[in-house]
Amino acid sequence: MLPAMAAKPTVAIVGPGRLGTALAVELKRAGYRVREIVSRSSGASRRKARELAGVTRARAATSETARLDAGLIWFCVPDREISSAARELAPRTAWKGKLVFHSSGALASEELNVLRRRGATVAAVHPLMTFVRGAIPSLEGVPFGVEGDASAVRAARGIVRSLGGQLFAVPKNRKAAYHAWGTFTSPLLVAMLVTMEQVARAAGLSKAASRQYMLPIVRQTLANYARLGPVGAFSGPIVRGDAAIVRKHLRVLQKVPGSREVYVALARAALRHLPVRNRRELERALRP
Repeated sequence: MLPAMAAKPTVAIVGPGRLGTALAVELKRAGYRVREIVSRSSGASRRKARELAGVTRARAATSETARLDAGLIWFCVPDREISSAARELAPRTAWKGKLVFHSSGALASEELNVLRRRGATVAAVHPLMTFVRGAIPSLEGVPFGVEGDASAVRAARGIVRSLGGQLFAVPKNRKAAYHAWGTFTSPLLVAMLVTMEQVARAAGLSKAASRQYMLPIVRQTLANYARLGPVGAFSGPIVRGDAAIVRKHLRVLQKVPGSREVYVALARAALRHLPVRNRRELERALRP
């Protein structure tokens, strides 16, 4: 670890959005001093920075007024803004010996090259967690994918450990696949859940009722998956090879726009990756 990082570094968060807020709060909880919250100059962004600074006892700043006197500068801006934000802040301080992270799951540490060339040690440190408005999740047990300079990765390991998380390496040439996997774990899972709501409406249920009634089976399925793995958690007409029921499903789903395509795609994934009975008949049932 860098000599300056032997103790817990002070932290500046660049970007007071949902991710930046969660990280700042959790870092403070873990005993780090959050020194600065850096925002854009817009009124809404500055307001968020002031609110977060109040919670973390930091100072709020914009890119024009930031001191960047912390040991760790953590960029929590959207992926498309990382490189430009780094270029904008590059002239504002001396970067030699500083630790700099960004939290993109899809982009490599090269987004921070302008700061690396000025002497910073950089890494991409991405929490595999969902961050939405109105919820600040704990980072206890959360895995963080990391890629970057060796000394930055070592420092990240200690920081993530103090947050209660766990670190694992993501090679830069596999980051797109890693991020696609992460997209399946939450955003596309929500897309499937909202499709389930639409199908429930075809069965005569309201959206509110469908969420209430389906959550017990969803929770139990996840519990089964965690304890038994995918094969042990798989149930229903496909594993039984009941092609007649699958055909009935497909007929009724024609009345729910988009749901038939989702059903067929997931059913084909089941045939590809899970043990099922009556495979050939199921394949025929799923043909266009």
